[in-house]
Amino acid sequence: MVSTGSGNAVSTAHNGDHYLDGARVIDYSPPSLNAVPSSRYYLWLMAPALILLAAISLYPFFWLIWMSLQNVGSGPEVEFVGLKNYIKLWSDDKFWLGWVLLFKYSFFCMLFEITIGVFLAVVLNGHRFENILITIFLMPMMMAPAIAGLVWYYLFNSTFGWYHWLFQSLGILGETSIIGSTDTAMAGIVMVDIWQWTPLITLITLAGMKRVPRDQLEANMVDGASAVRNFIAITLPNIYPFLLIAIMLRFMDNFRFIDVIMRLTGGGPAEVTKVLPVYLFDVSFVYFKLGRGSAIALTLLIVTIIFGKLLVRVFESPASKRIDQGN
Repeated sequence: MVSTGSGNAVSTAHNGDHYLDGARVIDYSPPSLNAVPSSRYYLWLMAPALILLAAISLYPFFWLIWMSLQNVGSGPEVEFVGLKNYIKLWSDDKFWLGWVLLFKYSFFCMLFEITIGVFLAVVLNGHRFENILITIFLMPMMMAPAIAGLVWYYLFNSTFGWYHWLFQSLGILGETSIIGSTDTAMAGIVMVDIWQWTPLITLITLAGMKRVPRDQLEANMVDGASAVRNFIAITLPNIYPFLLIAIMLRFMDNFRFIDVIMRLTGGGPAEVTKVLPVYLFDVSFVYFKLGRGSAIALTLLIVTIIFGKLLVRVFESPASKRIDQGN
C-alpha cells in the first residue's frame, strides 16, 4: 500500500488492479485523435487522381497503339493490318528524310540557343537593370508560336519584309525571301526558334547562377583567377543541372511544336523544312491516313523517350564525377 500526498491510500492487488481508498482504479487511455492513418487510406485518397491521370494519359497511348495496327482512313471502314503500317515506313523516303531534317533542325536550334542563352545570362547576372532587361527578353517567349510565325512571315516577306530588305542590302539574299529558297529556308525557321526560345535558356541559366557560392568566386579572384577561369571552374559546374533541364525542355519542344514551321513554310519549299512532325501532320490530316500517321507518331514518341534518356546520361555523368571528386 502506498500513501498519496493528500492522505489517500493506493493499493495494488495480486491481479494487478489498482485501488484508491477501496475503489478500483481503471487505467484507460482514450484513442488518439491524430492517429497516423494507414497506407491504404492514402491510396484511397489518390485513387480519383490516378484514375483521371490514367484516363488522360494511358488511354490515348493505348489507343494510339491500336490505331497504328489498323488501316484507318477518312471513312468509317477500319481494317486490322498488324505491323503493315510499320513495315511501310522502312521504305518511305519521306519518313527518313523527316528524321534527318528533324535532327538537323534540333541540333542547330539547341546549339545557338544554349550558347546565346548562357552568354546573355552571364551578362545580365548582377546587372543594375537586370529585372528590366529580363522582362524585355522574355517577351518573345510569351508570344504564341503561331503568332510568332505570322510576325516573322511578314518580316521575311520578299515584297515589304524589313528583314528581307536588310539581308538583300547586305548581299545575302536575292529576290527570293529567306523562307522561299531551298538554300536558306531551314536557316529561317531556326532563326525564329532561336529568337523565341533563347530567353527560356537565359532564364533557367540565371536561376542557376544565383545559386553559385559568392565566397568561392571571390576566393578564386583573390588567387588571381580570371573571369573566364572562374566561370569554367566554379560557375559552370553549379549551373550544369540547370542546363540539363533547359536542354531537355528544348529537345522535347523541337520534337513536338510545328506551329512556326507550318505558318512560315508548311514544310516547303521542296520539302526542305518538312521535319518529321510536319510529315506526320500531312499524313494524318491532309491525306487522312490515320493508321499510318499513328505508326509515325508512336515511333516518334519512342525515339524521343530514348534520346531523352541518352541526353540525361550524357549530361549527368560529368556532373556525377565532379560531385565524387568534391567529396
